[in-house]
Amino acid sequence: MVSFDPASLLTVAHAEALAGLAEGGVPIGAALFTVDGELLGKGHNRRVQDGDPAMHAETAAFRAAGRRSHYRDTVMVTTLSPCWYCSGLVRQFGIGHVVIGEAATFSGGHDWLAENGVGITLLSDAACTELMTRFIAEHPELWYEDIGAETSGSGT
Repeated sequence: MVSFDPASLLTVAHAEALAGLAEGGVPIGAALFTVDGELLGKGHNRRVQDGDPAMHAETAAFRAAGRRSHYRDTVMVTTLSPCWYCSGLVRQFGIGHVVIGEAATFSGGHDWLAENGVGITLLSDAACTELMTRFIAEHPELWYEDIGAETSGSGT
C-alpha cells in the first residue's frame, strides 16, 4: 500500500520528461521513490542524446538511485506505461509499486506487472497524454524506433 500522493510524485517524472524533450529526446521521465515519498533517483529517456538504446527513463532513474540491498520498499513513477524492458527491470529488482502517468498512447507491461504482484496506479494524467500525443505526431520516426517498431503499425 502506498503512503503518499501519487500525483504529487508524478510532477518529478513529468519535469524529467520535459527536460528530455528540451534536449531533443523522447519525452518520457521517471523517478524512483521510497514508499514514504523520499526521492532516490530521477531521469529521462536519453536514447537519442546518448546514442544508447538501453537508456530508458526508468533505467536512468534506477541507475541514479544507486545500489540498495533491496527495492521492495520503492515506487517507480513514470510518465508512460513501462515497456517490456522497463517492466522487466521492475520485476528483476522487486520494485513494489509503479505509478504511471498515462497508458493511452502506449500500453506496455503494466498489466503483466499487476498480474505478478506489483502494485499499479494508473493516473491517466492529461498533461502526460498531451505531451506524448504531440511528440508522436511530430516525431513518429523517433517514437517507433523507441518502442521497437519498424512502422506506425502494431507498436511492438
